[in-house]
Amino acid sequence: MKYPNGQKNYTKNSSHDTARRGMSLEGDINSACKYYLDMDKANIHKKPTPIQIVKVDYPSRNKAKITEAYFKVPSTTDYNGIYRGYYIDFEAKESRSKTAFPFSSIHPHQVKHLKSVLKHGAIAFIIIRMVHYEIDYLIKAEDFILFYESTSRRSLPYDWIKEHGHMIRSRFLIPCDFLSTIDEVYFRSDKK
Repeated sequence: MKYPNGQKNYTKNSSHDTARRGMSLEGDINSACKYYLDMDKANIHKKPTPIQIVKVDYPSRNKAKITEAYFKVPSTTDYNGIYRGYYIDFEAKESRSKTAFPFSSIHPHQVKHLKSVLKHGAIAFIIIRMVHYEIDYLIKAEDFILFYESTSRRSLPYDWIKEHGHMIRSRFLIPCDFLSTIDEVYFRSDKK
């Protein structure tokens, strides 16, 4: 189909799937979090990255622009909140590799943080989007950490992700419905 404005029609067989076109993993998760909050299902938010502002340019009061800033401390994970009475904490990453998720994408202080929140009873995980396959996976933090700490590899193989990860479905209005996956993984019989 041709549109009057000259735009291409993207089909399922094209390289641009309409469900994902123009959306990053972070954008999809933010949309999901907003939907969950609007529907009063969960209260989960992206954590702001702590920065130290050093220099600001003030051409006028309403046009202030930060021109120099530094990270105050290493950030922990991307998202946290509460769902079904449990603290939720997770990191979200994309991998453009067809065969693996590189460990260089996640920092050691983030792994340490995930271990800490697990120790205190949180539901902790990593969402990995395998960009080439357009598939999102929830990897339980304890499974990820066990592999991460017991291997000399520099990456998490895609075959391992498929075997140990839990696919996250995309639904109408929820492009990355991770709560449904949490329900399947953590609350199958309403017990953690």
